[in-house]
Amino acid sequence: MNGAEGSLGRLAAFLETGGPVVWILLAISIAALSILLMKLWQFFQLRPEHNEELPEALSTWRQGRHEEAWRMLKNERFSSEIVALAMRELAQGHAHQATLREELERIALAKLNGLRAQLPALEVIGTLTPLLGLLGTVLGMIAAFRAMEVAGSQVDPSVLSGGIWQALLTTAMGLAIAIPVMAAYNWMDRKTQRVSEQINDAVTQVFTLYNSRGAQDTAEPSTPGSHAA
Repeated sequence: MNGAEGSLGRLAAFLETGGPVVWILLAISIAALSILLMKLWQFFQLRPEHNEELPEALSTWRQGRHEEAWRMLKNERFSSEIVALAMRELAQGHAHQATLREELERIALAKLNGLRAQLPALEVIGTLTPLLGLLGTVLGMIAAFRAMEVAGSQVDPSVLSGGIWQALLTTAMGLAIAIPVMAAYNWMDRKTQRVSEQINDAVTQVFTLYNSRGAQDTAEPSTPGSHAA
């Protein structure tokens, strides 16, 4: 119990030493941690890059076994789900290709926007916290030099040194928040970008292979009789 009280006391002293900017940074850090945990859980649940069946399904689609190909993906999620929809609609001829492309683009955009949700907030936090920390340092330095001016010739060097380290607390705290936040933001942003590229590549393959095979199937082979005629 005493250990916990001592830790809380040191934390309160640290926050009081840093001034109002430290309190602001503390609130921002709590918000950032909440967003990070939520996004990490979302990525863990969705597993947007999980496409174990996709290469085999595309290979099956390339061989002209369309019905079998989309059924291989019908229980998959996220990007594979979009590819399965493209395969199913093309195989069953339920939609015009231009209309189908627009619908697939709409669905993909909605899914990717879900992945990108809250990422701009992390970017803002990662950008602003070092600046807030620097602001706190500047304010602390102003207070330290003002104290020296008030002391006049009786100034104690410890007043300046104490004021400086207190002022630097905010810069250190701002960087301590910004570095992991920006690292997580870039990781999730790049992961989302890769998912977008995967969807685009796979759907393009589906349409290209379907159209090229359809052109081969509709081409009429020449017969000996036609040459004779």
